[in-house]
Amino acid sequence: MQIKFLGTGGAFEPTYGNSAAIIEFQGKNLLLDAGFTVYPKLVELNLWQQLDYILLTHLHNDHCGSLANILLHCVFHGQGKRPVILYQTEDFKQQIVDFLNFQLKDATLYTEFKPFTELTGLIYLDTYGRHSIEFQTYSFILEENGKRLVYSGDLGDSKFLFDYLGTLPELATTVYHDVSFNPENKGHAFYTALRPYQNKYPIFGYHCDPTQQPADNTIPLVYQQPGLCYSY
Repeated sequence: MQIKFLGTGGAFEPTYGNSAAIIEFQGKNLLLDAGFTVYPKLVELNLWQQLDYILLTHLHNDHCGSLANILLHCVFHGQGKRPVILYQTEDFKQQIVDFLNFQLKDATLYTEFKPFTELTGLIYLDTYGRHSIEFQTYSFILEENGKRLVYSGDLGDSKFLFDYLGTLPELATTVYHDVSFNPENKGHAFYTALRPYQNKYPIFGYHCDPTQQPADNTIPLVYQQPGLCYSY
């Protein structure tokens, strides 16, 4: 189980790319999120052909803005191959369908939808309203070969995620969590809120501008970790 980030920035840090990653999991390649910078990055690195599944944490533009482009590219340049979108709930599936139908008219011509249960060891945590008021978001948890990988999505309430992790069986766990250096940004975890959990879990921060981190930040950033992200 390996993760590599296509981008580590937020909606307003295009220099670092929208936060998204590819995870090798159970012999498959999972694309986590598809913001507006993700499609050109996939094409540039010729990674689009390797995608087996697409997972979305939520439907903000910096997490799904190039989804339609990715699907179209795969169909027209990949001999009709339709990437599979794994959906968390029927309600969220319908949100994705409605979003895509505005652009593709009929999303089912370009993608296949399958439930999260398609892959064992893949868990979602419903974080509704914990990033944006009355807005659906999710965190992802992947377990394979005695290891656990946690991907927060966009989550202002980090305690909610770590409380949930505390209810799970002990496994070697690495957490990739969105981080903010602005205390007024309530939609993402302020960096000091993650400190109490560093004694238990390795935590890496993403969805930020690394040049803005304060001198007392103790959360290592994905952008600065060799091998964790494609060059941007």
